[in-house]
Amino acid sequence: MSKYIFVTGGVVSGLGKGITAASLGRLLKCRGLKVACQKLDPYVNVDPGTMSPLQHGEVFVTDDGTETDLDLGHYERFTDEDLNKYSNLTTGKVYWNVLNKERQGAYLGQTVQIIPHITNEIKSYIYNMASSTGADVVITEIGGTTGDIESQPFLEAIRQVGLEQGRDNCCFIHVVLVPYISGSDEYKSKPAQHSVKELQGMGIAPDVIILRADGSVGEEIRRKISTFCNVQPECVIENLTMPSLYQCPLMLHENGLDEVVVKKLKLTAPPADLTEWTGMLDRIASRSRSCTIALVGKYVKLHDAYLSVMESLYHAGFENDSRVEIRWVESEELTDQAACARLLGDVDGIILPGGFGDRGIEGMIQAARYAREQSIPYFGICLGMQIMVIEYARGVLGYADANSSEFDPNGAHNVIALMADQQGNIPKGGTMRLGRYPCKVAPGTKMAECYGKELISERHRHRYEFNNAFRAEFEQAGLVISGTSPDGRLVETVEIPGRLFHLGAQFHPEFKSRPNRAHPLFKAFIAASLAHQDKED
Repeated sequence: MSKYIFVTGGVVSGLGKGITAASLGRLLKCRGLKVACQKLDPYVNVDPGTMSPLQHGEVFVTDDGTETDLDLGHYERFTDEDLNKYSNLTTGKVYWNVLNKERQGAYLGQTVQIIPHITNEIKSYIYNMASSTGADVVITEIGGTTGDIESQPFLEAIRQVGLEQGRDNCCFIHVVLVPYISGSDEYKSKPAQHSVKELQGMGIAPDVIILRADGSVGEEIRRKISTFCNVQPECVIENLTMPSLYQCPLMLHENGLDEVVVKKLKLTAPPADLTEWTGMLDRIASRSRSCTIALVGKYVKLHDAYLSVMESLYHAGFENDSRVEIRWVESEELTDQAACARLLGDVDGIILPGGFGDRGIEGMIQAARYAREQSIPYFGICLGMQIMVIEYARGVLGYADANSSEFDPNGAHNVIALMADQQGNIPKGGTMRLGRYPCKVAPGTKMAECYGKELISERHRHRYEFNNAFRAEFEQAGLVISGTSPDGRLVETVEIPGRLFHLGAQFHPEFKSRPNRAHPLFKAFIAASLAHQDKED
């Protein structure tokens, strides 16, 4: 029988509910428990797939092809557990499912209402998360802030879960802000008290209160919150700002979070074995080198748009004894090779991540050209791989008008295009190649060197593909096709041989990188960037 933990937030958004949930997941896993994490988002979009990265950050994709909130990336990186279609639910998806059932007669003519129909749909995702993973503990984060109108059905649903499962099988954790007032030199508990009162008004009494603060709030504030919010003193736990996200599990463990939760849920579990995690933190602290990687993208104004790429670069640095400094380069600023020399001339490597639309594309092509001509390690992911192919077609094959059908539907030399079975009027939502697909690796390539095996699987999120009509020309001109679908039909990776690292991957390797196990492509890319640095020195 699964146990359930619900993480809510109050006062303001952005308090780190996701990191709290992910850190607790890692701690419980270190105590020998099987953990699954889940995010319930109040926004009305069906999923984040068509939302602007500049507004919402990256879209994280699970193995089964579900487009999800970026917090799920934290869950997977911290717990090292692959999530599924029940891991993310939005208000839009709830209503979509309920209205489709109503149209199909599933409710037998009943009047469809928030309670029970909407709340039952929400609960079904919580229970399906448990049954589909066989988890001992399901950790469910409720997006938004307590008191928001759109959050109310989700809070009502988890209240009902607490009633149905019993208090020994559910634990409610509330994350609140404890602000520091510089004028009076003190932390204030009143916002936390008001937030807990709001949650209690929804019928939920928190078992644990997490205090989000930049520094220790002091015993007096903790005692006051314990008294006024009706929780035990040991259940008021500080969550302080740490230099690295990956220090959060250790900090919360030292403050007693996992012990409190295990006792509340009456779980039989040994003490947390944090040997591997602390070993990783030791490696992070003892790095002796540094390198600079230019991340050339369309959404660099919001770094969360490339969150998994950013974290994957850091992971690779951990395993290469190196700090990774990211230089955020807006692709629209790369108007020519002179601009590239000015902004990219002193970097150790260049990475071009994914994206959609034609804005900034020419600047990305300029960056790919600069990397190729100056022999700077290059890593292209999804759109970055397509840019590498377009630039190679222009610079090596001599097709000055080479492009993608996404940017020039009627181009004569569209080396990136829709496949034959993709033609026609296709809506944007949920029509891409999504989730895990196998890839056959060609022997003797950089891909083979990195992975050390012939068949791999990686996650995808794209619509356009390498155009096979130009395949022979590219190979004759020296571009190596190092990874394909098992039937050879789809090109998955391309390389320029004889370089430290010059590779484009149609898939998204960043979704499978872990802080204690860097992705092999990112690990090799950072190693090559350090080698390039040594050569330049």
